[in-house]
Amino acid sequence: MKRRKMKYLKAALCCTAAAMAAGGCGNAPEDDKTQIEIVQYKPEAANYFSMVEKEFNETHDDIQLKISSPNDAMTILRTRFIREDYPDIIGIGGDINYSYFVEAEILADVSDYKGLQNINQAYLDIDEALELVPTDGTYAVPYVANAAGVLYNRDMFAEHGWEIPQNWEEMISLCEEIKAEGILPFYFGFKDIWTCLAPWNAMAVDLAPADTAKQVNRGETTFSTEYREVSEKYLKLLNYGPDDPFAYGYNDACTAFARGESAMYPIGSYAAPQILSVNPDLNLDSFVMPACDNQEDNTLNSGIDLQFCVMADCPNKEAAYEVLDFLLADENIQKYIDAQTAIPCKEGDFALPSILDGMTDYILAGNMTDYQDHYYPSEMAVDAQIQTFLLQKDVNAFLSKFDTDWQRYNRDIIRLVQDYEKEHGNAN
Repeated sequence: MKRRKMKYLKAALCCTAAAMAAGGCGNAPEDDKTQIEIVQYKPEAANYFSMVEKEFNETHDDIQLKISSPNDAMTILRTRFIREDYPDIIGIGGDINYSYFVEAEILADVSDYKGLQNINQAYLDIDEALELVPTDGTYAVPYVANAAGVLYNRDMFAEHGWEIPQNWEEMISLCEEIKAEGILPFYFGFKDIWTCLAPWNAMAVDLAPADTAKQVNRGETTFSTEYREVSEKYLKLLNYGPDDPFAYGYNDACTAFARGESAMYPIGSYAAPQILSVNPDLNLDSFVMPACDNQEDNTLNSGIDLQFCVMADCPNKEAAYEVLDFLLADENIQKYIDAQTAIPCKEGDFALPSILDGMTDYILAGNMTDYQDHYYPSEMAVDAQIQTFLLQKDVNAFLSKFDTDWQRYNRDIIRLVQDYEKEHGNAN
């Protein structure tokens, strides 16, 4: 299918271009080598990528690799896209930005890349679902994922004989039991607005359809219908956190949990390095948020944390694929897993971090569902809307605003979907 470039993407890129100048490439290239440049968006993994760059260049005579890991990579990338100054490969997450880039036709179709054969099908499906409308081809190579649920203090649970809850009733019963012991069940860091999304996503994957956003775009349902149970149960969780969860930020919550001030912390696996930096001896584990009434309906909230996309303008796709082969070598993926507490998107015999023990069965079974917020436009500021909702505790007002704002901020996507359906039928 021929894809159409989207006016709102160009407008968003132009706005960003005014705010940030493009980054330089660093080392001067060697004329007799093919140059491959990667810009990736995870600055916390900069040391890993420095190691990859060094080892690749030491073992390849015909390709020179340069990897940049700037703090504001997405801003820099958008600026460069406006200038048509494309790197060869970008490392980004599986979220709405990926959706925009696919629709804007700036990513290469990598269907012929043999390394895709070893990627867990669940993550390939997640990328396909992120397409605004069905699009022929494959435009990313998933690298690593993360998971969100509930982190818990394993020693504290063992000491008190607490059992891992398997459904919502057991979750609330556990919280009551912990509270009765004079211990805080959960810590929250809602002063940092983005943390409000962690429990939301972990519950929403159980309680709302995975394609809720797409169903709304097609006019088949509303967020008021699909998100009511999520909203009501989220408010119930507040009863088991600190008296003022909005007084504490992410670092505060990580520190308090690491010091044993709560039994659990509803956050993603990405928080583990921060928590363990405070208390390296903490016996940390995790479990899937049991938001459903029936255990068999639970699913792991897992999304693509980092994937690599070859740009459509890359002059040497073969060299880019050779770089991807190096990145996807088992030993390199394992190093990333160990450093960043990540989940490999590649199938294989990898040693997962022990903090994922309680989620391993879901990972191995492929019982994983993407984050709902990966479909939300940043302009809508859903994290701030959720924080306001948790402060005001008005479910109806929150859901009504969600529906109204969605129509406002997604009108171009909704029009795109409607046009597609007129031409092709239902865009499932």
